[in-house]
Amino acid sequence: MKRRLLLKLLGGAGMGALATSFAGEAKANVAASEENNYSENDRAYWVSILHKMAAPILSNISKQQWRKNMPMEVSPTFDSRDPGVGYLEAFGRLLAGMAPWLALPDDETEEGQLRKKLRNQALLGIQYGVDPKSPDYFTWRGPSSQTLVDAAHLALAFLRAPQALWQPLDQVTKKRVVEEFKLLRKIKPNESNWLLFAAMTETFLYSIGEECAREKIDYAVNKFDQEWYVGDGWYSDGARFSFDHYNGYVIHCMQVESLRHNITAGGKYKEMYDRAYKRMQRYAHHLERMISPEGHYVVVGRSSTYKNAAFQPLATVALENKLPEDISKGQVRAALTAILRHIYIDKTFAPSGWLRMGVVGDKQSNLADYYTNAGSMYVASLSFLPLGLPADDEFWTCASQPWTSQKCWSAEQFPKDYYVSY
Repeated sequence: MKRRLLLKLLGGAGMGALATSFAGEAKANVAASEENNYSENDRAYWVSILHKMAAPILSNISKQQWRKNMPMEVSPTFDSRDPGVGYLEAFGRLLAGMAPWLALPDDETEEGQLRKKLRNQALLGIQYGVDPKSPDYFTWRGPSSQTLVDAAHLALAFLRAPQALWQPLDQVTKKRVVEEFKLLRKIKPNESNWLLFAAMTETFLYSIGEECAREKIDYAVNKFDQEWYVGDGWYSDGARFSFDHYNGYVIHCMQVESLRHNITAGGKYKEMYDRAYKRMQRYAHHLERMISPEGHYVVVGRSSTYKNAAFQPLATVALENKLPEDISKGQVRAALTAILRHIYIDKTFAPSGWLRMGVVGDKQSNLADYYTNAGSMYVASLSFLPLGLPADDEFWTCASQPWTSQKCWSAEQFPKDYYVSY
């Protein structure tokens, strides 16, 4: 049963592809049957969605046919920037979430074979993305400052999986990546989460022994550590607080990763890292409680089309086996799986393979902001981080358990919640 499921899963584009050849009631029956199969194996379901997201990108760029086959779709209110920035946007964001999974050791399972294939395609994508002679060379040097954002996500992927995504690259490709990253120093980031994008690229350069602009790292991490932390696990995104999901999309994880990889530089980085991690754990606590009994979450604020990326901090502490004491692995896996099942219906993917610009389905392009393109959606990969845990890890093998809101609204006992000061 499981082998048949994995063969269907890994040999094609996942659940959506299995259903498209049927019509009417037959199509509904097949979809329902697949849903039941996947319900027996949450990991297989997660892999199927990540594969469906990644395959059109990695397959095309590995053949240098990405721009040719997938014209960049943009928001109805898209501004005057070059839409070509969306290719680096999609690629960097996708790899930032896939990185821990791609870093798992090779094995002969169906999942392992798929993972190896996608990793090899990703490495080719990095090579072609920095090769000026490639038709899929990324838009690194245009006037748009957006490139800094997306380079930061690629840097995050390198930091999360250096042995899988950085070390195997040839020396010419490595030299080109370093050159492109250093040229981004001309971009002055906004006084917001953008400071962390500059910190990420410089932190990556430091991690590989290159000269880094340390002042960019220090300015960013000090702002969030000392000035923009508003308490109880929440940061303000700049001088003004906005109620949105940017603590999840960017701030917590990039603050933690910037500090984690600079501890060897001495100073107060270790102290700041410990504090930032505790804050992220507290925020993860909030995230788990934000998931409704049915598996929905609050859609609020900017960039709501980024979907489940909001849960990156919860995914991170699950990956690193540092969940808050009163949250079990079984309840986190069950809650995150429920969210995925609500978002990734067939209509969430366009016929071209792109993720659509909405939260769910194909009728929500009005939610896309002026800076949003089809590539922006791939930040959603960031909540798939627990796939970096082996298949036999307790996170995947333990029984599903009710999450906090389910316990509350079914009149079961659940833990109290109090403000925490860090």
